[in-house]
Amino acid sequence: MLEVSNQPPPLENYDLFSSDPVLRAALVREHGGSALDDLSTLGRQLGTAEMIAAGAEANRNSPVLKSFDRYGHRIDEVEFHASWHKLLGLALNAGLHSGPWVKPRKGAHVTRAAGCYMLAQIESGVYCPVSMTYAAVATLSHSPPLAAEWLPRIYSRVYDPSFRPAAEKTSALIGMGMTENQGGSDLRANVTRAVPYASEGNRRFYRIKGHKWFMSAPMSDAFLILAQTGAGPSCFLVPRWTPEGKRNAIHIRRLKDKLGNRSNASSEVELDGAHGELVGEEGRGIPTIIEMGNYTRLDCAIGTSGLMRQGLAQAVHHARYRRAFQKLLIDQALMTNVLADLAIESEAATVLTMRLSRAYDENDEAALAFRRVVTPAAKFWICKRGPAFAAEAMEVLGGNGYVEEFNLARIYRETPLNSIWEGSGNVMCLDVLRALTRTPAAVAMLLDEVVEPATADPRLRAHLVRLQGEAKQLDEAGARSFVRDLVLALQAALLIRYSSADVADAFCATRLAGDGGAFGLLPAGTNARAIVDRAAPAFSR
Repeated sequence: MLEVSNQPPPLENYDLFSSDPVLRAALVREHGGSALDDLSTLGRQLGTAEMIAAGAEANRNSPVLKSFDRYGHRIDEVEFHASWHKLLGLALNAGLHSGPWVKPRKGAHVTRAAGCYMLAQIESGVYCPVSMTYAAVATLSHSPPLAAEWLPRIYSRVYDPSFRPAAEKTSALIGMGMTENQGGSDLRANVTRAVPYASEGNRRFYRIKGHKWFMSAPMSDAFLILAQTGAGPSCFLVPRWTPEGKRNAIHIRRLKDKLGNRSNASSEVELDGAHGELVGEEGRGIPTIIEMGNYTRLDCAIGTSGLMRQGLAQAVHHARYRRAFQKLLIDQALMTNVLADLAIESEAATVLTMRLSRAYDENDEAALAFRRVVTPAAKFWICKRGPAFAAEAMEVLGGNGYVEEFNLARIYRETPLNSIWEGSGNVMCLDVLRALTRTPAAVAMLLDEVVEPATADPRLRAHLVRLQGEAKQLDEAGARSFVRDLVLALQAALLIRYSSADVADAFCATRLAGDGGAFGLLPAGTNARAIVDRAAPAFSR
């Protein structure tokens, strides 16, 4: 039998955290480093052959809707593959769904961001309910009675996949249903109605009737949804079971047949007089639930950064072993240029998401302004870069990258989701403009982060001048270019401050003063091999 010697071994059984110098350095810088041991443990768990295989199995075996039991009774249950439960259990055990809320301390959101960044590399579908449960805490805080009832369940790290009333379970997950067929991102166009039917102290209960075009993670124990009352769009918590212990009238019409994210169920549902409880004030539902959206938008940027890292790791690992034209791929100048450019993009995404996560650990005026503006901005640009990044990484593997046994095809299908979910690119750019209008001082605060690093690089100085000019004449038509330029300025500043000189110089040369375009256009003189070697995952056979 012919033995083929230049086939790379599978990239498995390695520590996703310790093998990623950019992530480690960002944790030490943004957090202080006290969580390194826990993150390394999680990185080893996620990097095992078992967990990597579980991610692939969960996607090959998509969730199945069981509308009725064998007697014809409506049950509206969703069955998941055992691998899905295994990965979700690991995520909850690590506290990725609630850790920063349970122990609010310096660096808590940064630590969680690093854990989610690694989780996304193995299975992004599981990340969806983890993200929404994490984000729901901010919204539930608007209703102290609901918070008292539900937060202890959300804070539990003991995953319970059973379908029964939340009061009988060891933990709870929260989903979300905002969009409707006729409105999409225009949430004020929602037509689902909520009619009050009971109250208990300051708790107000409603019957909710209508249709949700996307209900994320329908196996969750409760959902935050929007519905119209006489006062306007209002936010409600709608549990899967009523207070009397009966199945709530949440009827799942179908599960969406999605491009990617196939391990996770997204559903279309009918609410047929479902029991719900008001969260916050009537008529203030959109700002109430959008607070949840800010955290899930942060997670979109984190998730895409993680997917970039895994795509880069797979591409570099392949190039270190694969031989063509009498040389290893990594030793061929053109391939090294491509890999180095991917490494630069991945590092820029990582350092910005970790810096943004730190803003969620702080509550001063500057931090609040930073996260109001940079959360939608980072989501827009990082998630917009994701699909092109994944396509280039897949191309490194050639035909193998297009084959499902390799995980780059799955990463490629996954990357568009983060750009679409929780508001597409135009919505994000409009939100940036809105945030700058409401917080006029934010522009100066953000540019302060860039001024000092700009003294070290004339390209960033010139870019900063252009950005200041754009900020004085912001309009909707130019929103995308302004948001792009803002993100690039922040990324360049972070790389100049904290990265290697090779990475920072190449970033400024191509992103600030270059023509953009495809990957692999690094200029002559770039120390591409040093950049690639720095980014290579630590791995042994």
